[in-house]
Amino acid sequence: MGDFERKVERFIEIFINQNGYVKVLEGLKNTLLIAILGLVIGILIGTIIATVRVVPKYKVLPRILNGFCSFYVGLFRGTPMVVQLLVCYYVMLPLMGVHMTGVQVAILVFGLNSGAYISEIMRSGIMSVDSGQMEAGRAVGLSFGTTMVKIVIPQAVKNILPTLGNEFITLIKETSVVSFVGAADLYVAFSYIGSNSYEFMVPYLVMALIYIVLVMIISLGIKIMERSLRKSDRRN
Repeated sequence: MGDFERKVERFIEIFINQNGYVKVLEGLKNTLLIAILGLVIGILIGTIIATVRVVPKYKVLPRILNGFCSFYVGLFRGTPMVVQLLVCYYVMLPLMGVHMTGVQVAILVFGLNSGAYISEIMRSGIMSVDSGQMEAGRAVGLSFGTTMVKIVIPQAVKNILPTLGNEFITLIKETSVVSFVGAADLYVAFSYIGSNSYEFMVPYLVMALIYIVLVMIISLGIKIMERSLRKSDRRN
């Protein structure tokens, strides 16, 4: 029996007989939970920021909000995700006297970080919508906010759907750093198997394969959604 076959047998033994699969399933669940909820939070924050940044700056309040949003985007785009996790978990939360689990902190930080990137994505999507759409909404008596929510933003989301998909893929891959705050993700699960088998080659190969499969599934889902949206556009 070759060396690689022995490594595979050892991996299977830890994975099945010593319940390694339980940790892998838990890690997969946490990875998806952090990425999905982080994306949802990011879309909400990003949409709000993008709306603020395209509002006409005739009054003082919009200018103040725009300055705050610019600072927010610069802060989260200018620091690595792992630094944000560490500062939030080990500095900000203890100072505020707040207790959160590693997974909860990861969801929060991923959402805040994603919001900064999605705000720029959403802003470009809003700018790509014909300005006549806003004028038409205002002409029929809709307020600026109502026109944005009901007319402009839905069209912007159509335009930026592939980029939002790429952001989701990025979040999936970046979950590999959440172990720094004690969250059990796929990396932690396969590191556990590697530590118990004293062999990391096969566990890390399987981990890489799972990430590849996840990305392929997400990419396929995005293509299906794009195809569906194109069909609806042709019907219109």
